[in-house]
Amino acid sequence: MGFRKKNKSPPVLSHEFVIQNHADMVSCVAMAILLGLMFEVTAKYAIMFITVQYNVTYTDYRSEPINFYDYGPKDFATIFFYMLVAIILHALIQEYILDKVNRRLHLSKTKHSKFNESGQLAAFYLFSFIWGTSILTAEEFVLNPTLLWEGYPYLHMFFQVKFFYICQIAYWLHALPELYFQKVRKEDIPRQLNYICLNVFHIAGAYILNLHRLGLTLLVPHCLVELLFHASRLFYFSDENKQKGFTLWALLFVMARLLTLTFSVLTFGFGLARSENKGFSISEGNFNVLTVRIGCLAAVCLTQAWMMWKFINFQLKKWREHSQNQATKKKVTSPKSRPSKKESNRGRSPALQKRDGLYHVNPTAPRAHLREFLHVVPLYNPRYVKLIMHVGTITLTISVFITRRKVSDWGGG
Repeated sequence: MGFRKKNKSPPVLSHEFVIQNHADMVSCVAMAILLGLMFEVTAKYAIMFITVQYNVTYTDYRSEPINFYDYGPKDFATIFFYMLVAIILHALIQEYILDKVNRRLHLSKTKHSKFNESGQLAAFYLFSFIWGTSILTAEEFVLNPTLLWEGYPYLHMFFQVKFFYICQIAYWLHALPELYFQKVRKEDIPRQLNYICLNVFHIAGAYILNLHRLGLTLLVPHCLVELLFHASRLFYFSDENKQKGFTLWALLFVMARLLTLTFSVLTFGFGLARSENKGFSISEGNFNVLTVRIGCLAAVCLTQAWMMWKFINFQLKKWREHSQNQATKKKVTSPKSRPSKKESNRGRSPALQKRDGLYHVNPTAPRAHLREFLHVVPLYNPRYVKLIMHVGTITLTISVFITRRKVSDWGGG
């Protein structure tokens, strides 16, 4: 990990050395870019990495000049620089917050990695949600959804909107080298790669296709849902009884998926389909053709369906685990084992005593101990078989006699 002091230093430029000191190395690269601003020769190149490019200023005699921004190839340099910043911030959060909490919780290796993942993503989604909400509150299309497609293509963006997309793409690209720096387990790499690639694909697609209004509208509720999930998981790792957050997350997750599908169908299926400005022109930033619309709508719908499928499997898995835990608790909380009859009768006079190979009733034993007769007496003994037969015959004779007497009394009456 970055900024961590070790007693034994690994060999220079070895894998362990790079992993332990990657934040320091990245900081040196970022500082070199910043120092380039101090020299006139390198300033024009360094400025591409630090500031947002493609500024377009509109002037009107009635108002002050307004600054807008386009996108272009120079954005790769800006994304690279802020990717370095994301790596440094990642190491700072890990070193000074998450590692200290992990030492107090004493988590297992599996929970340790999940706790670190949720801690990093919770911080990112909290920042993204606050920033995205502030942008949406300043825009008019929040209250008027028709502005999501009216006036397309939106060639120009405000500074906050473009910088938001630059930081989003930079963060998700920084997550790729973090798989190596954080020593992510091999079985977790495919899942995280899918997660990273889906985010980069959708955010970059909205940025390139000039659908930044729709993308921003869909990103904010998505960030809220993911923030709630990772925050709930952090509380769960600290105390397994804190699971109420997952219930609220499940409800908001389904609502966010429905909201995403609704806005996507309205924008691609109705709004842009009925727009007068149709055509395909890269120079004008217009991608309003049937192929692009169907491709975008299909990508959104397939992603939402995949997320719902993962969500349903996750809920079914949790339901099965809960059912198994309940069954286990029932077995564990079974009634206390009663003491054996030999132990309960220890110290008491036995109801039966064996003499000369035969059992005899002990007259000094308590009456309750006579119940042992059915459990102790060997019924295969001929003497007791005859006794039972005689008692049964006498009982049957008496019962028949009483029955006939009652019948004759009723008939005579």
